[in-house]
Amino acid sequence: MDAGQILLKHGLLSDSELSRAVDARTNGARVDQLAVEMGLVGEADALRALGLETGVDFLDLEGASVDLTLLQTFPPKLIHRHGLFPIERRRGAVVVATSDPLNLYPLDEAAAALGCPIIPVVATREAIAKRIKTHLGVGSETIEGLLAQRDEEEVELVDGLQLEDGEIAAEVQEASVVHLVNEILLEAIDSRASDVHIESQPSGVKVRYRIDGLLQQQPTPPEINRFQAAIISRLKIMARMNIAEKRLPQDGRIKLKVHGREVDVRVSVIPMLHGEGIVMRILDKGKMEFSLEKLGMAPRMKAAFDRLIRMPHGIILVTGPTGSGKTTTLYSALVGIKSEDTKIITTEDPVEYQLEGINQIQVHPKIGLTFAASLRSILRHDPDVVLVGEIRDHETAENAIQASLTGHLVFSTLHTNDAPSAYTRLVDMGIEPFLVASTIEGVMAQRLVRRLCTKCREEYMPKRDELPDDFPWEEYQALDRPIYRNTGCRSCRGSGFAGRQGIFELCETTDGVRQLAHDRASSWEIRKIALKEGMRTLRDDAWHKVLEGITTVDEVLRVTKSDRM
Repeated sequence: MDAGQILLKHGLLSDSELSRAVDARTNGARVDQLAVEMGLVGEADALRALGLETGVDFLDLEGASVDLTLLQTFPPKLIHRHGLFPIERRRGAVVVATSDPLNLYPLDEAAAALGCPIIPVVATREAIAKRIKTHLGVGSETIEGLLAQRDEEEVELVDGLQLEDGEIAAEVQEASVVHLVNEILLEAIDSRASDVHIESQPSGVKVRYRIDGLLQQQPTPPEINRFQAAIISRLKIMARMNIAEKRLPQDGRIKLKVHGREVDVRVSVIPMLHGEGIVMRILDKGKMEFSLEKLGMAPRMKAAFDRLIRMPHGIILVTGPTGSGKTTTLYSALVGIKSEDTKIITTEDPVEYQLEGINQIQVHPKIGLTFAASLRSILRHDPDVVLVGEIRDHETAENAIQASLTGHLVFSTLHTNDAPSAYTRLVDMGIEPFLVASTIEGVMAQRLVRRLCTKCREEYMPKRDELPDDFPWEEYQALDRPIYRNTGCRSCRGSGFAGRQGIFELCETTDGVRQLAHDRASSWEIRKIALKEGMRTLRDDAWHKVLEGITTVDEVLRVTKSDRM
């Protein structure tokens, strides 16, 4: 009985679906594999049916324990070329996972290489591929090809300043090196990483991805150290940098198209003690959606922010550290207010996302196009709304103030730990307090917390002494429902979290706040009056995200500090 008939027998294909798969067959392709590719049957279901007919058990590799010592003696080409993966020793034999129980030749080859019997089990290709990446590292298959090429052809890798020799070596090895670099980038994008860190250490190359705000080291085969120069040179070429320059920092940009969508990669190279270090910021344009509704603000806070961004003039500031989502909030605000009768101009460093209907300027400090200089020119273009990427110095702050005084609505960012500190920060920059008080209409501070994976989050009812002192215990009891903690599943790659959520602190410039800013009051005095007038702090907003089942207590403790001094 062939594979197609097996699927028909087990009710996984109808006669018509089997006919479709047979008609699509070319070059000896198997009907069961075609049916999976065409979406007529799930791979796991098909493999279970084939396993039943051939007497091979199906194994869910996600939760299976693996004897990693077997990888030391198992032939790498059987892993990479035939998709086999050794699982454990059992009564003098080795259990090996395969995604093709009908192809016995690789199993026979494994038995001959190991010198012992093989017990096959079936697992999906995706599950086996994940195990290969987890235990052998990103790019391990390409590394094997590079090593074979080096051993067989004795080609020297690209090495620095000998440009002609380097170009020849790059040309010979281009396909494999390109594949290796692309695999690192693709794995990062598929993992939802915001940054890729390729670091030169005394022990070799270290690859780390920042996923949901936390760095996670990626396993890589030790042989990757031999191709460090080729990887760095390839990335520098892609980012249009000078590959011969290894003494000075360089910045560049790579534009990719992945899975049919555009992805921008900002590349920074800095010479370190043991070689060049690369950090790549991934901007996945296809996945970004700028919407105030999706930022996750509490309804009352969103209504207040919505009112602020529709004012005719004044300054709206968003504060927080790098990577806290300030740009997303500002872009969402601009998208929310843009219209045919409103002209919006931005000056940014860099322009992270291109927005339809909004005029964007990329600053170039080296040629004198700074935030302050571009802002002076922007005002000649008769804008209604202006976004200044960041207020870094007195000149930019002064120009932003003047723009608001002449009837423009100005958005910008500032680096402060909380919203009330923004008023005193501008005074520290040299801006007169009466100007700060009369132009700042509101300040939004924000952070990002990781969102719980809804597929595996776990309910629990904590006791009072298990929670921090400032946890809203009375409100929690009044709700009479559990809160959640993270566990981990296949969908969230075992972390228990999937994506991030903003937490916010909005300080509106009320008469009380305006008077204190005018009187050069300290930030804690401004904070005290803002709280009295109804401001919700970052910590308080984060606790409400816990009560709503969005994040965990531990995540709040990681990201925020207590309001109780």
